[in-house]
Amino acid sequence: MKSALFGTVAAFAVLSLAIPSYAGIEEAERWVDEEFQPSTLSRDEQLAEMQWFIDAAAPFQGMEINVLSETIPTHTYESEVLTKAFEEITGIKVNHQLLGEGEVVQAVQTQMQTNRNLYDAYINDSDLIGTHSRLQLAVNLTDWMAGDGADVTLPTLDIDDFIGRSFTTGPDGKLYQLPDQQFANLYWFRYDWFQRPELQTQFKDLYGYDLGVPVNWSAYEDIAEFFSEHVQEIDGVRVYGHMDYGKRAPDLGWRMTDAWLSMAGSTGPGLPNGRPIDEWGIRMEEGSCNPAGASVSRGGGVNGPAAVYAIRKWDEWLRNYAPPGAADLDFYQSLPALSQGNVAQQIFWYTAFVPGMVAPQSEGNNTVDADGNVLWRMAPSPHGPYWKEGMKLGYQDAGSWTLLKSTPVDRRKAAWLYAQFVVSKTVDVKKSHVGLTIIRDSSINHESFTERAPQLGGLVEFYRSPDRVNWTPTGINVPDYPKLAQIWWQQIGDVNSGAFTPQEAMDRLGSEMDQVMARMQAADEQANVYGGCGPRLNPEVDPSEWLGKPGGPAAKLDNEKPQGETVNYDELVERWKKG
Repeated sequence: MKSALFGTVAAFAVLSLAIPSYAGIEEAERWVDEEFQPSTLSRDEQLAEMQWFIDAAAPFQGMEINVLSETIPTHTYESEVLTKAFEEITGIKVNHQLLGEGEVVQAVQTQMQTNRNLYDAYINDSDLIGTHSRLQLAVNLTDWMAGDGADVTLPTLDIDDFIGRSFTTGPDGKLYQLPDQQFANLYWFRYDWFQRPELQTQFKDLYGYDLGVPVNWSAYEDIAEFFSEHVQEIDGVRVYGHMDYGKRAPDLGWRMTDAWLSMAGSTGPGLPNGRPIDEWGIRMEEGSCNPAGASVSRGGGVNGPAAVYAIRKWDEWLRNYAPPGAADLDFYQSLPALSQGNVAQQIFWYTAFVPGMVAPQSEGNNTVDADGNVLWRMAPSPHGPYWKEGMKLGYQDAGSWTLLKSTPVDRRKAAWLYAQFVVSKTVDVKKSHVGLTIIRDSSINHESFTERAPQLGGLVEFYRSPDRVNWTPTGINVPDYPKLAQIWWQQIGDVNSGAFTPQEAMDRLGSEMDQVMARMQAADEQANVYGGCGPRLNPEVDPSEWLGKPGGPAAKLDNEKPQGETVNYDELVERWKKG
């Protein structure tokens, strides 16, 4: 993989000596008029912003830079459309490459390890904030914007307008990444089926409460059973009450680290991430920057009752209520499943895929009617029995621009200009309509989204609601994301294969995480690799000394399936609108 990456970079790493003669305000006017509408800015304000880019880019005209991101619709638009606009307006050519998420993380890790400039900037998840703030190999953007990068920092960037800025802020209060796209992991369901009177009556007769948006996992399980085993068929189509994936592959790891354990209630209270135990089960005391362990024997929670419950339910639901073959799919293979129109609900669904779910029937989407109206809705994620008020409720991805110190300053400046261009207020409302991955308060509150809201199944209402703060990315408890993330999927995959029980798998995972963090601790103590903020593991003790104790992981509940609870979706949306 490394040699392939180096080869790709070598092919791209050329510097064009010809300065394009077309770069300038006339090109900006054409792009503003023909592409960058609507906008929160007036046309004059847009052109003023573009003039700033033209002037700031003048020293870099003719340069060719390379940036990398994962493959989602937002980044496809950037790669295919915004690079062309940026080059025509500024004279800087951008090769915006798209790869899978795991490959992006690997490229970031390779550049950090080798100090060789593979790419001039990355859009990588804010999940790496704990890594970047500790290793000090990423550029501290707060200091960069005030120092060496001041001459290429957009005066109208408006950092306070970014709704995910807290996710990209390190323990030192400095910004290390700039959000480019953001999406939440919410609950998805077939609103049209849930509204059918005969199904509502049948469900209430069977379970004793109303068919609606599940508030807890008990209700989700009941609904999954209802559609898979009792309803079975709707309009001549065999239907199922749940969708997920289980193939033993790297994306199975982020299926779990993307806050699945916290949805069950495995974390401590607090936002954006629980303290002292976060959604990875890693313990780090309030006021400290030193992770103290993942296993319950060290005060962590990755193999505690709530985490084990979460893994058990993932496995049970996948086997019992998902369409045949789902357990053998990976993340990417599972994506088209919902559009087939045979699944009633999905507890773990990324809003990044709204563009595909609003496609017309002519494109194979069976979750819209003949007029293109969506038959589904999104709602808050239900929580497990260990969850308590004040805990995070789910995951939010914030793919964010990251500059590395190994990138030469001139190339870093040119890349920073492109990064700001694609998130600028001139561009952002249009980009948000294309990719539906909202990053700015001003954009989601633009009147164009008010008009489009009925066609987006609750996306606009969610991002305008106060509830959105309960969905957060991986936080600063995770000391080195690339090193730790790679060990998750292997242990989780052993549950799906039947090789290990959920408890055995999580015990093994906790032990491996602690071993990896022990090596980080040694490196930090010997060479200050993590700036003194590497792990400092607690000694191992009997788990009973932590379970159920204040600040420790929750003890096992006698009843892990309390009464199911649901809410009416339309009443929920009205509450969102009122704030």
